[in-house]
Amino acid sequence: MSPARPLRPRLCDINMIDLSNKNLSTGSPRFEEGRPAELARAQGSEAAWLQLLRQHGPAEAARQVKGRFAVGLTTPEGEVFLAVDRFAVEPICYRVDGDVLRFAARADDLGRPEDIDPQAIFDYLYFHVIPAPRTIFKNVFRLPAGHYASFRDGQLTVAPYWVPSFAPVAHASFEHLSEEFRGILRDAVTDQLDGGKAGCFLSGGTDSSTISGMAAQLTGGKAATYSIGFEAEGYDEMEFARIAARHFKTEHHEYYVTPADLVRSVPEVAGWYDQPFGNSSALPAYYCARMAREDGVTRILAGDGGDELFGGNTRYAKQKVFGVYDDLPAHGLLEGFADQGWAQRVPLVRKLASYVNQAKVPMPDRMHTYNQLERLGVGEVLSARFLESVDALEPRRHQRETWRLAKSGDLVDSMLAYDWRYTLADCDLPKVCGTTRLAGLGVGFPMLDDRLLEFSTRLPASYKVRGLRLRWFFKEALRGFLPDEIITKKKQGFGLPFGVWAHRDAALKQLAADSLDGLVARGIVRAEFSRSLITEWLPKHPGFYGEMIWILMMLEQWLRRHAPQYRV
Repeated sequence: MSPARPLRPRLCDINMIDLSNKNLSTGSPRFEEGRPAELARAQGSEAAWLQLLRQHGPAEAARQVKGRFAVGLTTPEGEVFLAVDRFAVEPICYRVDGDVLRFAARADDLGRPEDIDPQAIFDYLYFHVIPAPRTIFKNVFRLPAGHYASFRDGQLTVAPYWVPSFAPVAHASFEHLSEEFRGILRDAVTDQLDGGKAGCFLSGGTDSSTISGMAAQLTGGKAATYSIGFEAEGYDEMEFARIAARHFKTEHHEYYVTPADLVRSVPEVAGWYDQPFGNSSALPAYYCARMAREDGVTRILAGDGGDELFGGNTRYAKQKVFGVYDDLPAHGLLEGFADQGWAQRVPLVRKLASYVNQAKVPMPDRMHTYNQLERLGVGEVLSARFLESVDALEPRRHQRETWRLAKSGDLVDSMLAYDWRYTLADCDLPKVCGTTRLAGLGVGFPMLDDRLLEFSTRLPASYKVRGLRLRWFFKEALRGFLPDEIITKKKQGFGLPFGVWAHRDAALKQLAADSLDGLVARGIVRAEFSRSLITEWLPKHPGFYGEMIWILMMLEQWLRRHAPQYRV
């Protein structure tokens, strides 16, 4: 594959409000019918935004606009207004310098290497990304999903204009809802096609297969699909992608990623992002996007969002099991029983004790019982000097505040809203948008259409996770459209066998070891941990420890590109 030409985000110029009146807008906002919509058609979205701001103020103005957008503009009255859509598909970063607000699409357009924030590095190691509003740079912030910012007379206001709110229908008719859902889904895919060659990511999972199938129907069988495979047992699901491609008669393309590809591309992909980014499926997504770009596709469709809108992640079912504990009357009795020393010597009782100990942890903390940084031990991984410069409890406070904002009376819906922020806005969407831009390709997300979002908030939680069956409604509504093998397969996606390869491939192992040595030299990671991770623990459990090595490696590779002199 030849290197593609990267696409920089359109909202990438630093905008100083006292020197420039360049008002910037990206995405495809949909204005509600009336005067703003007429202005948008006649004069462009800037005039429509200004009209909404004059009539309604910043919060209501953003609330009335649908679709994918990021807007930054200065009003004739001197107010600066910023807003991003409900999933922050298009990002905006900003900083206040005295009485000047500067904003851009990328944090590295505003930050300086000497302003690296140790707390952001800790957040990255905890989440594997840096959740908004923090960025890697001190005093540079990213506008969170569904938020607006208003800057006037030197005063900055940042607040949500939209928070997840669920109002499930009382007497849901599956037949009626199924028909409505399929119609919305078809319209959503139609709106994302750009008139060129229709291309779709195809992992072989439910979402990508659905989008590929819809695109194939809408284009009369002229859609192209692009899949990534791995020569590693337990990671390759190319056969499912082939099943979907044959079923929908797509023009199918495949590429098998190798360890050599990673050695060659890790520094490029890590350095391309505006801050450290640790989602390992970014590399497969990049190669998939490059394959589509070289095939003549200008805009590719992705299936991101289906799991988070319709209940497809395994932790939703797992947490429902733990949620049963909240309804049990004898909490104290069970906890006392589980705390008995002898309980640990009886396998069945030990399992019950483990259940009780996890179930009594309140949400959302319970979802991070298996957080890798905490399991390995913060003090074991990170140097004492580095830890002195950070607040190790900050990530938990961030999660609790996000959990508190969602308006839901059901555990499943609360978890969905939580994932709209962390899984989608902070992780999966930056992954896909970043790698497709690097490949020189546009991307659309039909599953995140506002009509599907609104539909999912009306769908009863029991339709999303029925008992322990994930995505019950979604799969049943598409039964007969999707192949049965796709409906019944286990979720996987573009998972990368990095740990397996790093253990077996000398060049990839050297890249990883060299990267960890770099973090030790910077004073971030303890030398003892780095040595043990590579030489002792990785061979024993490549999947688990490989993930931590990946996170550390991508951090060091980003620092080498953007802040090579950084030391704690």
